[in-house]
Amino acid sequence: MKKEVDRVRQALDRCLQGRTCALICSGDPGIYALAGLVLESCEQRGIRVVRPQEEDVSGITGVRLEVVPGIPSLAAGASLLGAPLTHDFAAISLSDLLTPWEVIENRLEAAARADFVIVLHNPKSKKRDWQLARACEIILAQRSPNTVVGIATKAMRPGQRTRIIPLKELHLAEVGMQSVVFVGSSRSRQYLEFMFTPRGYAEKYEI
Repeated sequence: MKKEVDRVRQALDRCLQGRTCALICSGDPGIYALAGLVLESCEQRGIRVVRPQEEDVSGITGVRLEVVPGIPSLAAGASLLGAPLTHDFAAISLSDLLTPWEVIENRLEAAARADFVIVLHNPKSKKRDWQLARACEIILAQRSPNTVVGIATKAMRPGQRTRIIPLKELHLAEVGMQSVVFVGSSRSRQYLEFMFTPRGYAEKYEI
């Protein structure tokens, strides 16, 4: 963490020297990860970017770029909880390291008002211990205190665990940077040890 710019710079410099370089990150490289920073850096430096199957870039200031998809934490966490993302959802990071907190609050309020399932990334860290409680206040202004919330920590990693709680208890929950929080919509509910959000089939068909 906090070395992303250096890593991307080194990778691009090596590629411009004619070498092949891979940037490795967890989850999916295009979701809260390095693929966007690579393209932004190329734009800032005036580096031509082509796809692997396109024209030769030898002799020009250019690189070939292939973004290899992975499994994002929201998909991994959702699979452990059941099916919380079967209907529309919004993903919001609570980290204000790169995004002003005022912008994050506006997004939380809009997503809560629109009745999206809300996926919260980076809910809490040692230095950011108040943002989750504030996010809960914003969401509770639009949602029932008993709204179902799923928490997945270390999804698909050793020590993975899940928990389902009501929204009114979320501010007290044990979460960290490896946790993903799924705040249900008004349609989301718990069944046994699972959380799911109906797509609407029962309203049109006999299931």
